[in-house]
Amino acid sequence: MRTKKFAALAAGMTLTFALAACGGGGAGDTSDDASDGAAAEGGLIGVAMPTQTSERWIADGAAVEKGLTDAGYEVDVQFAGDDVPTQSQQIDSMITKGVDLLIIASIDGTALSSQLQAAADANIPVIAYDRLIRDSENVDFYVTFDNYNVGVQQATSLLVGLGFLEADGTTPGAAAPTAPVNVELFAGSLDDNNAHFFFQGAMDTLQPYLDEGTIVVKSGQVEIEQVATLRWLQETAQTRMDTLLTSSYNDGSVLAGVLSPYDGISRGIITSLQGTGGYAPDAMPIVTGQDAEIASVKLIADGVQFSTIFKDTRKLAEQAIVAAESFLAGEEAEANDTESYDNGVKVVPSFLLDSDIVYADNITSLLVDSGYWTAEEVASGQAS
Repeated sequence: MRTKKFAALAAGMTLTFALAACGGGGAGDTSDDASDGAAAEGGLIGVAMPTQTSERWIADGAAVEKGLTDAGYEVDVQFAGDDVPTQSQQIDSMITKGVDLLIIASIDGTALSSQLQAAADANIPVIAYDRLIRDSENVDFYVTFDNYNVGVQQATSLLVGLGFLEADGTTPGAAAPTAPVNVELFAGSLDDNNAHFFFQGAMDTLQPYLDEGTIVVKSGQVEIEQVATLRWLQETAQTRMDTLLTSSYNDGSVLAGVLSPYDGISRGIITSLQGTGGYAPDAMPIVTGQDAEIASVKLIADGVQFSTIFKDTRKLAEQAIVAAESFLAGEEAEANDTESYDNGVKVVPSFLLDSDIVYADNITSLLVDSGYWTAEEVASGQAS
């Protein structure tokens, strides 16, 4: 875990209350008190994360745990290995041991209704973390990024790479492509509500170019159900890209760009483009991404992947802690959006954070200067 990167996360946060201790140290608990069942002074908070196969979620778990622990809480952090029954069981266990609050990054946002009802019956507030939990009234708050705008940024970076836009969003005039260019589209997992926001933002941005025929999706696959990637898996994306190349580009057509919603998917696409597609590293189609994973940041620095979206998970973790503090003090958490996130039963009060497009020329200013990655990590493509 990159816990050193989040060491200052809670340094500026002052908590002015303490809850009575409650029992229970979880399997993911590493505090000194876990062995005898005594909770830390601030209470016990359960944190359910979806997987450890993505460095992004490892970083989120580390950031939330570090911030809460430094703020005086005992924390039970569990990773579910992208398995819905496992996550359900983990949350059940957290409720049984008497957590005071739950922070949940769900695998399937529709699969936790019974757990949320049990939490509500026990008066346990629930904060949805970056992934909206659907079809339940028992979701108290949502912390996330502006997910529609993330999709807009992904499509914008694709348009920049293709030459339709400058990096500042202006049009390049006569330098813009005049002949149609071929692109293919990828989306995230359909059971993740964010995937729909990302794709909608991207498609709304690309639609004028599709309508006028300057961008062509040669495969014809433009609906999210056709382009989704179950569980956001790199291998699944690679297999689909292989199929697209052999079925739609076996006539010598050139693929100019690929809209990818996540860096792991991007790396699967790139593997396919270099293998099945035969594209050289210095002549790759424009490939987008998300999460600024270190392996993809190096690919961007090397000119292989074109862009990614930086969502500073340190800020997301901090906002989750701020919301938790409010709920545990018996107050409402501060929202900056009370309209956008309808989970099918209610509009969930939300706090949205901003994101940034990362290109090769701003890696240092966005990622290194902020302390998210070091220059050495970018150069090696590996977290230290």
